[in-house]
Amino acid sequence: MSYQIIAAGESHSFPDKHAFITQADAQGSSLVYIGQDAAEAFAHSVFEHARAAFIAIELGTECLGVHIDDDDGPANIVGFARFRLGDDAPTKLVELVRKPYTSAQALAAARTAFEAAGLVVAVCHDFPGRILNRLIRPYYNAALRRLDEGLASANDMDMTLRLGLGYPDGPIALLNRSGLHHHFEVTQDLYEQLGQEAYAPARRARNAWLKQNLLIEDDDAAA
Repeated sequence: MSYQIIAAGESHSFPDKHAFITQADAQGSSLVYIGQDAAEAFAHSVFEHARAAFIAIELGTECLGVHIDDDDGPANIVGFARFRLGDDAPTKLVELVRKPYTSAQALAAARTAFEAAGLVVAVCHDFPGRILNRLIRPYYNAALRRLDEGLASANDMDMTLRLGLGYPDGPIALLNRSGLHHHFEVTQDLYEQLGQEAYAPARRARNAWLKQNLLIEDDDAAA
């Protein structure tokens, strides 16, 4: 399945060289918009979208419906995001977002293109945060809140979850390594979109975000 890459700003899903990028074809029959301004690039594109086997638009935590009609739109369009936790490298997981009017043919074509580059595809409907963020962010928030309550030390909590559940990393160590301020940004965004208490950022994450922004302001002032 051939596709073109239309890059529009920094990509959260593909920050570095990857087979999915190198296997793209400038004359490809499908279109993949990547980068933080992917949706804007799609909206102002000169390509004939109706001719594409599929059109894929990179998303943040927002719904695809923010950029296209919720009830009626191109049958060949999907959203996508490759899961990445903070500063860690992106994982192999790509979540493909379908609308009610997305055709099975377009979905299959997009899946084939991503899987051909060694990625693993999960398909979901159009909800903020998709599958993985919706499942893991409350878990991380709960761990941070139990740490605040003094239930156990960070090391003991991480060890308990690693040994008890077989996780390779405990939640506190994982968040500290990948950037606790990034967790704040995602949970704050989901909390604003969903209004559910489970996504309200934990105190430690908010403090990490405030500290990070103060450091950025200090660096800007010193420049």
